Amino acid sequence: MTSPAGIPPTGGGERQRLKLLAVTACPTGIAHTYMAAEKLSQAAEQLGVDIKVETQGSIGVENVLSDNDVKAADGVIVAADKDVDLSRFAGKRMVTVGVAEGIRHPERLIERVRTAPVHAADAGSGAGAPVPANGGAGGGKERSLAYKALMNGVSFMIPFVVVGGLLIAVSLSLGGHTDPSGGLVIPKDSFWMDVNNIGVIGFQLMVPILSGYIAYAIGDRPALVPGMIGGWIANTGSLYDSEAGAGFIGAIVTGFLAGYLVLWIKKVRVPGFVRPIMPIIVIPIVATTVLGLFFVHVIGGPVSWVFEHLTDWLGGMTGSSAVLLGAILGLMIAFDMGGPVNKTAFLFGAGLIATGNQAVMGMCAAAIPVMPLGQGLATLLRRRLYTEQEREAGPAALFMGLFGISEGAIPFAAARPAQVIPANMLGGAVAGALAGLAGVEDAVPHGGPIVAVLGAVSGVPMFFVAVVAGTAVTALTTVALVDVAERRRGGAAAAGVPARTGPVPAGALAGGGAGDVVATAGAVAGGGPDGVLASTVPAQSGAPAAEQASASPDASPDSGPEATTGAERSGESGRAGEVSGVSEGTDGEALSGHLTARSVKVGLEAVGKEAAIREMAELLAGTGRVADVEELVRTALRREEQGTTGLGEEIAVPHAKTDAVTAPAVGFARSAEGVEWGSPDGTRARLIFMIAVPEASAGDEHLRILALLSRKLMDAGFRERLSAAPDEAAVLDVLREIR
Repeated sequence: MTSPAGIPPTGGGERQRLKLLAVTACPTGIAHTYMAAEKLSQAAEQLGVDIKVETQGSIGVENVLSDNDVKAADGVIVAADKDVDLSRFAGKRMVTVGVAEGIRHPERLIERVRTAPVHAADAGSGAGAPVPANGGAGGGKERSLAYKALMNGVSFMIPFVVVGGLLIAVSLSLGGHTDPSGGLVIPKDSFWMDVNNIGVIGFQLMVPILSGYIAYAIGDRPALVPGMIGGWIANTGSLYDSEAGAGFIGAIVTGFLAGYLVLWIKKVRVPGFVRPIMPIIVIPIVATTVLGLFFVHVIGGPVSWVFEHLTDWLGGMTGSSAVLLGAILGLMIAFDMGGPVNKTAFLFGAGLIATGNQAVMGMCAAAIPVMPLGQGLATLLRRRLYTEQEREAGPAALFMGLFGISEGAIPFAAARPAQVIPANMLGGAVAGALAGLAGVEDAVPHGGPIVAVLGAVSGVPMFFVAVVAGTAVTALTTVALVDVAERRRGGAAAAGVPARTGPVPAGALAGGGAGDVVATAGAVAGGGPDGVLASTVPAQSGAPAAEQASASPDASPDSGPEATTGAERSGESGRAGEVSGVSEGTDGEALSGHLTARSVKVGLEAVGKEAAIREMAELLAGTGRVADVEELVRTALRREEQGTTGLGEEIAVPHAKTDAVTAPAVGFARSAEGVEWGSPDGTRARLIFMIAVPEASAGDEHLRILALLSRKLMDAGFRERLSAAPDEAAVLDVLREIR
């Protein structure tokens, strides 16, 4: 165990050289990580301090801090906007801030660490210990802790849903047969029963996993056990006298309760001798006991009440309209997918089979597969709306839907309940109503296309019509609602969308400001509130067109952002060909070809951050490496929500990892007026780089080059040369300094 570090001893009146360690990291690991590392190294050299900086970027962890490094260190600076393992620094003075602070105030951090508190082994030192995002710096809208916790739980739950669901589906399809008394039955002691049992275990674990990792994201390791046990209790109705558990909705409730309960317990002051056992014994035991008893005796009662009264209510509707009953059953089946409402409808239909009424189960059977089929189809219809993990889960959901496993849609519903649950319910209602209208019957207590294929359903054609109609409604509604939510979150680009002198990529006009004026096909104007029309010369915001047309070809960069560079710009050819006399050969490239003459612009027209990001994305589209401009813009804006990419010193480096680009691309633009970017030092961004890389590019050589760019931007002389470069060719010459 390392000993607590104090201020280094002095001798002979001369102060011993301070030895520090640092870790820098940002969510994407492309720019800020390396900029902060460079700034800290520069500041340490100026202050006469030894420092070793570990960078946790997309190219992996570099300059790894060894045990010997930690042992010899006097203090540690962690500048990160993502989770960093702090346990290795127990016993050392430590300062934890956002990565922006490492860029903005490296000298201050080095001074702070001299008197920083010693990091205790139990002070949230696990691998998931959160580091404050943004370091308290302004700029950028950060996702709430609740949202991040929910998504953390969903991401850990998805593998259990996929593995469990697919194993159950395979065992039913290859080893099952219909049985009027037991639905789809797999012979006991058979190989396929063993496969099915393994899949069932996966399904049993997915709800506790969801709850546990929601809690973990909020309260760290001490919250994991109460979260998981709480989720198991929520999913086990027999513990609170209910025939159905609370399902994934109950798990979300227990996850948040466990996480925040642990946070509250951590604030309780305890004697020093108790602190070492708090995170491993006291907190988990107290939180688990309190949460478990609370759910069983407080929450469990209402769940049981809902189940019983819904059953009685449905019993009173058996003589009503089949269409109405089918719609209601479809709504209930789709609501919570394994929860009390779903189970009420399912058991109601299954119980009537023995009485000879198979029509009610037919309505349920048509609604059961709609949710996973609809959500899986939605991921295929609009892939850009989903994360990579969700896109991978889509085909699995489709497969589970074919076998009547509605839980395949749970990850989507848990991630976006406000959009997915209403869409599921609408599709379920359509399927149930159509099945009721057609008099579809199901002789086994199971649902999905599999029961029709195996001959348990009468009225097969209308059964499939109902399933297909419900699936289509769910998919289309989901896509529409998620798209609306994303647009609201991303927001339309502010007034001041830049003029474009080349072909506008598909969707490039979306979100333009009120002052935008379409000049010709593929040309947009309206950089300022007056909506000035642009022709061959980019219009300065709010400036008269005549003044722009008369701009001197050899104007200096100080004469305004719209000074022409001598390059002939055409509305048909855009920035293709020569720019300022630079050809598209190797002489027109920098950063190993990732930045080309086509992706350089010395006069950015945008006046707002979102408009600037859109203009930069369109600039990159001119290289032919962007497959979806809108998705690139959306991804870059999502990154801004995690924390501003305005670095201070008049620099902004918006960046995105997304499959909207087919190859790594870097763009550079210079703004004479500057763009408000929420930079921590309050400066407006004048030097703007946009970095876009495909999802699968982590670890490639180009990321090493981008890391060099990030470090180089911390060189004041380099920035001055970029600012003074009169045209695109000169900018490329400056950027070729990076080797």
